Amino acid sequence: MSFTKHVNLQTNKYDNSLEPTALDATVVDFDGVVYRISTPTSKNVILFSLSWQCFPELVKWGVHGMLKKEYGPYFSAETENGYNFTLEFNLKVLPEAKEDREELVNKVSLIKRNLLAQPFERAFVQQRQFEDEKQPNPTPDLMQIQYREQEAIYIQAQHDRVTVIFSTLFKEETDRIIGRVFLQEFVDARRHPTIQNAPQVLYSNKEPPLEIRHLPELQSLGDNEEVGYVTFGHPVPSSLYKTRCKRGNHIPNPTLSRLPPLSYKMFKSLHAFENASTCTSFSESLE
Repeated sequence: MSFTKHVNLQTNKYDNSLEPTALDATVVDFDGVVYRISTPTSKNVILFSLSWQCFPELVKWGVHGMLKKEYGPYFSAETENGYNFTLEFNLKVLPEAKEDREELVNKVSLIKRNLLAQPFERAFVQQRQFEDEKQPNPTPDLMQIQYREQEAIYIQAQHDRVTVIFSTLFKEETDRIIGRVFLQEFVDARRHPTIQNAPQVLYSNKEPPLEIRHLPELQSLGDNEEVGYVTFGHPVPSSLYKTRCKRGNHIPNPTLSRLPPLSYKMFKSLHAFENASTCTSFSESLE
């Protein structure tokens, strides 16, 4: 909000009642992401810094390339102490057009989504390697993102699909009961006639899915009643993907929209959906 306010000063720069102000605000979200917005040296220079415990894992899957591509002119060579990276915005040299400034604000507001989307995009690219005759035996990465202290996301491309597994942790008995009922809805929803073509969803309690069962940290959990796993897996029709979608729009099958509302919102929030409008005909062909 503070960043938006300061950039809006430039959008309304002919209003003499608006002046840059000093600020130093720190915000923490439910996933433990720490954001800091400050003006340590000048009211006209805003620093935006972020810290997330899974950032080193995201770096392994190419997030630095995404940051430089999406935020290149603002990517600071010096990172604030205690943070993973810093963006620097000089209010005096912002884009001239109002639309460009608004786009910049929107892009910054989506930074967490863009970070978490990087391993998904990598998985979509690796999945296409199965269709490449020059790579007869691709070995896609099993990407683990420990986005919370005791919860993780596992992403892997397979022969005809991209599989995403969310580990869940419910420490209280009441939470476990409610969580199981809620998560089971993902599985049962496919029985509804209108969404039978939705991606396959599996829920398991205690026992990890086959794709990640070999991981030592999961084997040590044993029969832990507090731990559960939700698996999303959906075939990727590569022939349609190649002919109907522009390269670079790495999106899964648009039939994800047939999932129950919460899961659709979760997938739609990924950076990969940003340009999904280019694949409208792809979705229509699957009806």
